[in-house]
Amino acid sequence: MSGYPLLCLGNPLLDIQANGDKALLNKYELKSNDAILADEKHRFLYDDLTTKYHPKYLAGGAAQNSARGAQYALPPKSVVYVGCIGKDAFGEQVNDACVKEGVLTKYRIDEDQLTGRCGVIITGLDRSMVTDLGAANHYKLEHLKSPEIWAYVEGAKIFYVGGFHLTVCVPAILALGEHAAETNKVFSMNLSAPFIPQFFKDQLDSVIPYCDYLIGNESEAIAYAESHNLDVSLPTPAIVTTTNSPTQSKDITAIAKAIAALPKKNTSRPRTVVITQGTEPTIVVVGGAEPIVASYPVRPVSSKDIVDTNGAGDAFAGGFLAALVQGNELKTAVDMGHWLASWGIRELGPAYPAEKKLYSEST
Repeated sequence: MSGYPLLCLGNPLLDIQANGDKALLNKYELKSNDAILADEKHRFLYDDLTTKYHPKYLAGGAAQNSARGAQYALPPKSVVYVGCIGKDAFGEQVNDACVKEGVLTKYRIDEDQLTGRCGVIITGLDRSMVTDLGAANHYKLEHLKSPEIWAYVEGAKIFYVGGFHLTVCVPAILALGEHAAETNKVFSMNLSAPFIPQFFKDQLDSVIPYCDYLIGNESEAIAYAESHNLDVSLPTPAIVTTTNSPTQSKDITAIAKAIAALPKKNTSRPRTVVITQGTEPTIVVVGGAEPIVASYPVRPVSSKDIVDTNGAGDAFAGGFLAALVQGNELKTAVDMGHWLASWGIRELGPAYPAEKKLYSEST
């Protein structure tokens, strides 16, 4: 199988995005900046968004956003995306959007389930995401292992899995991880949301041994530390201030070091842990007997140019992955992630400029 060096696995969704207000958040007991799975009390949220607000519809799902971002920065026929959608109009809309952006989609089509939806309530620079996985929750290992799809697995050089997929089909993730370890290919994953290490700890722990690269943000890193009882508190009175967590007292670097040092299936390369911190520098730890720690400042964007921070982390991962595909060094990969995120936040939703931007190194 020629081409398509990057294969991404995740939960394809239709994003329903709307500028909301505190009343809407309160009605559904939502935080202004959060990512959760929908339950019974959120049943009518999607109807409210579509009938009482003015939503924008986008192909969504964290890993799919990153796949779109990576393809944006790469030559044609670079990215294939795998997941599950329903046989409905929303599924067609999601597929058409990805195809338009150059991503090759190889979905499992579930005829009994509706395409998954993510309600995104935007308030200022915050966004509250409520996901009804729908068909995305019905991905099957058999689809990945089918001759057609496995041919793309064998042809890929780098794999990327959204952490949200840990709630769906861990066997498929492990199959990719085992193949990567056996063939010395790159396996990468994103923590995706604090609830993943909090409530899917065992699933996450089963996959981390295969991770060559693990990406997350500071909130997710803290959730990991707390769920794993890591003693990573900063000594009093030292305080690290970040955009999302103004009184954060956990040592993000120590958390990254602890994750980087975990046992690894493929010992030919150390694990690299990348933790973004909003507008604060991104922390990178390369594991090994003597861990390498680095900090990289983000690319500044004027507040007047920021439209929506929704999907900034997904865009970072997309740029980072694109750099790995191109064989760039780690410093460039982080900067390419910052570069794509800096353009993504100028758009509404997890989107990228219609006028193609070309990456250039920061000065």
